[in-house]
Formats: sequence, structure tokens, C-alpha cells
Amino acid sequence: MQEDFLHYIWRYKKFELSNLKTTDNETISIVSFGSYNQNSGPDFFNAQLKIANQLWAGNVEVHVKSSDWFLHNHEVDSNYDNVILHVVWEHDTNVFRKDNSSIPTLELKNYVFKDALNNYEKLFLKSEKWINCEQDFSKVDDFIVNNWLERLYFERLERKSENIKQLLVDSKNDWEAVLFKMLFKNFGLKVNGEAFLSVTNSFDFSIVRKLQSNQTTLEALFFGQSGLLEDDIQDAYYLKLVSEYEFLKQKFKLSNQNVLPIQFFRLRPPNFPTIRLSQLASLYNKNQNLFSKIIDIKTIKDFYNLFSVETSLFWESHYTFNKVSKSSKKQISKSFIDLLLINTIIPIKFSYALHLGKQIDDDIVKLVQEIAAEKNGIIEKFESLKPISSTALQSQALIQLKNEYCNKNKCLQCAIGSAILKGNC
Repeated sequence: MQEDFLHYIWRYKKFELSNLKTTDNETISIVSFGSYNQNSGPDFFNAQLKIANQLWAGNVEVHVKSSDWFLHNHEVDSNYDNVILHVVWEHDTNVFRKDNSSIPTLELKNYVFKDALNNYEKLFLKSEKWINCEQDFSKVDDFIVNNWLERLYFERLERKSENIKQLLVDSKNDWEAVLFKMLFKNFGLKVNGEAFLSVTNSFDFSIVRKLQSNQTTLEALFFGQSGLLEDDIQDAYYLKLVSEYEFLKQKFKLSNQNVLPIQFFRLRPPNFPTIRLSQLASLYNKNQNLFSKIIDIKTIKDFYNLFSVETSLFWESHYTFNKVSKSSKKQISKSFIDLLLINTIIPIKFSYALHLGKQIDDDIVKLVQEIAAEKNGIIEKFESLKPISSTALQSQALIQLKNEYCNKNKCLQCAIGSAILKGNC
């Protein structure tokens, strides 16, 4: 039995309200159930109850067992002095306020509706399930699912905005530097994301501002700080980068001692760090004040145009420094730009709007719904239960649902779980 389920039972009145009695056999009549409190303090504020024909106004506290009152030290906490009813699943001891006055107790297990209890037991039945509600997930009304997914998407954006706030602090309130760190990390994808981020932490963004008019110099900075210029390779382009980097090291007192190792293993050649670093250098070489451009752009077409950059000439015939490959333009693909929009551009636009106190939710929804849903194991499994993921808003929301609700058994805080408990499916 979970305490959250008892909150649900009390909030939605899923128990027999007539003939309620305290554990001392005094009649209870509920005038007002109170307002649900999800912060510290009693669970329901400002309830009104008649106990033994005496009207009481105050708070209601909910526990699985009465003894949890003492387990949580409520008997010495003045925040619980105004509790007028202790609602429990199982009564195992009498409880008292700080002044030693006794608190009336309602034992719920004798009053809960059987269908609510059956739905709860079915949802949390211990078995080998991917998610608790997988048997009923497809039955939940589309309106409930879609509204909940939109809310989850913004919940995910809000979580990402907390990380961006910290990056802003670390970057001394320089939004251009925050964007640079986020882009650099996401250009590294999962394999090299943290390593690429460690590269950005090895020098100040002001250096990029000074060098971005020269793409080769930018490449020397990026490759050198990434530890990719430390081999004995006799190639004119490579030697030029090494020479440029040695000058930059002296001029800006650079060190890459704390940069994480860059990986090539298990990557397709278009995602090799060499290709991504050259594309990044090209992006910053071609765009002064990139952050301002991103904030001003409204359409997905303009974003595709902005990020459709290529590598420098050397990388058209190479994936690594020491091996020639078939010549081809290596432009950032539409699918990769979509990943940048999902993981960098939209979160930073959302965070900047929050920072300014602006409301751009409608613009965000319009933009993210023009991006195709991601494809991964989580999305594929949800799709097998109920086909719903067609846009990035839905796929991002489903990732949030799985990681923050399903994996943590937070079905009672989930609109889908709540619908199943209510029998709305």
C-alpha cells in the first residue's frame, strides 16, 4: 500500500462516506475534504469535519499506518498542531499532537470502494511488466493521453532549463557561451557528449569570439583542445593545424589536461568527432552572434537553413587525418539538425523566455510539432502499446513519462495512471 494511493482515495472520494466512524467509534461527517498540499506540512489544508456532532476546521494528515505519525516526528512538529483527523490504512497506535492531545483517526481500509482497490492492485501487481499499466495503456482515452503528454513535454523542458540556469551561472550570464557549450555537447552525441562538453570547459568562450573569422584557426582550437593533434602525421593540413594550435596554446595559455578522451568506436563515419568538430567550426565561422539569430528565428525552415553547413575542404575526402576516403560534401543532415532543435535550440529558447518572463509556449509547441518523433527503444515500446508518437513533442514526452513516472512507480501522479484507477478506460 502506498501513501499516494490514500491521498488519491481522499482527494477523489473513492470510499463510502456514510456511516464513517473514528477508531474510537465516533461518527464522522465530512463537510469539506480540504485542499491537497504537495509541499511540506499536513497533506490536506482547511478541511471541515463533524466528529461526534462537533464541527472542526483544520488539517488532515494521511499515512499508511498510524505509527508513521511518530516515525515522521509529527508529535514534536508545531506544523501538525492543527491536524483534526488522521486518515490511515491501518490503525496500529493512537497518536497525539505536540500538546499531548489525542487526534481522531479514520481507518480507511474498511470503507474504500472495491473497484478502486482492485484497479490499484491490478496496476501495482508485482509481475514482469515493462510499465505497470501496459495492459490498460491502449484503452486510455486519446484526449487524456495527448493533454498529459503536452504537459510532460513542458515538464521536461523545465527540467532542462534548470541545467541551463547552472550553465548560465558558470558562464557569467553569457548566453552565447551557454549556447556554445550546449551545441558542442550535442554535436558529440551520446558517445562523445561529455567529452565534447569537457572541451568547452577547457577554455573561455571569449577565445572563440576572437578567432571565429578564421575557420582553420577555429579548427586548430577545437581539434587541439580535443587531443586530436598529438600524432605524427605528415600532411600539410594536419601540420598547419598543429602549428596554429601551438601558437594558440602559447597566446591563450591553453591546457587540455582535464579533457575527456574522444571516442571513434561504434560511430558511423558521418558522426566521427573529426567531422562534427569541423562542422562546428564552420557554423561559428559563418555566424557571428549565433545566439541572437536563434532567438529571432521562428520557422523550422530558417533553422534548417542556418545549420546547413559543411566541413572544411580537407574533410570532404577524409573521415580521419590519416586515411583518404571517397570525396563527398559533408553537410549537417536534416535529422541531425532535428536533434539539435530538440536537445539544444528549443530548450535554450524556452529558458531564455523564462529568464525574461515571457510566454512562448505556443511558439514552442508549433515548432516542436514540425519535427518528426525520435526513434529509440522507449518510443518503439510505447508505440507497440498504443500508436501515438508522430512528433518530437510526443516522443520527448514519452521519454519523460518512462523515466520520471513509470520507472519510479509514480502512477498516482500520472494522468494515465489516474484514469486507469478511476476506470476511465
